[in-house]
Amino acid sequence: MENNFTIDKQLNHRSIRKFKDQILSKDQLETLDKVFSQTPTSMFMQNATLIHITDEKKKAKIQELCNQNYVGAEGDLFIFVVDLYRNQQIRKQLGQNDGRVHTTDIFFQAMEDTLLAFQNVANAVESMDLGYVPLGTVNDHPLEMLKTLGLPKLTFPVLGMQVGVPDQTPQLKPRLPLKFTTFENEYNKNFDVKDLSDYDKIVTTYYDLRDSNRRIDSFTKQITGAKLNDHETDRDQLPEELHQQELCLDWK
Repeated sequence: MENNFTIDKQLNHRSIRKFKDQILSKDQLETLDKVFSQTPTSMFMQNATLIHITDEKKKAKIQELCNQNYVGAEGDLFIFVVDLYRNQQIRKQLGQNDGRVHTTDIFFQAMEDTLLAFQNVANAVESMDLGYVPLGTVNDHPLEMLKTLGLPKLTFPVLGMQVGVPDQTPQLKPRLPLKFTTFENEYNKNFDVKDLSDYDKIVTTYYDLRDSNRRIDSFTKQITGAKLNDHETDRDQLPEELHQQELCLDWK
């Protein structure tokens, strides 16, 4: 396998949840903004927006909604937002109707733009010897998050990212063997859960070494456990949130 500096960083990625008590420099922030803006974009629509959260009250509220004490703490907090409002306003102010901005098709294109931008920034962060943790928890209480961020219609917070100088060196988390996740030409449907027994042992050992006091779960036990069991959460409000934001209105 051929490696270089960038690939080495990617292959050794670890989510960082403990940062030193310092914020990013002006130069670092400007670099990340430029990397964000240069991300590939579907149809040149540029349907993504990056919000840097610096207001202490907002950070405290976002930390409460995410229920993670490292959110908005040391380092810098960013929210990656699907943004169809800007293009709607361009159309409106130039005398056009909203066209297709309310459709699921355009929302998915905007979601792709935003996720690509997130990963672009993530790669830049690690290239600068900084660390980050993705924050999918920005959607744990979607309606409250919308109010906290003061987002207009036709926008949607997809992911957060806490960035900073790492103050920990966690273990490398073992991923599924490639034979289960990478195929050639077509999907391999010949899956047998028993083939995951060796991987389950590796995952169990990982958790055992990371913290011997926590409950240890193999991968298959995690998948068959509480994470995917039937239960209601505030994330079930996501369709309501999308429609409230006038997104995916053709999706009933």
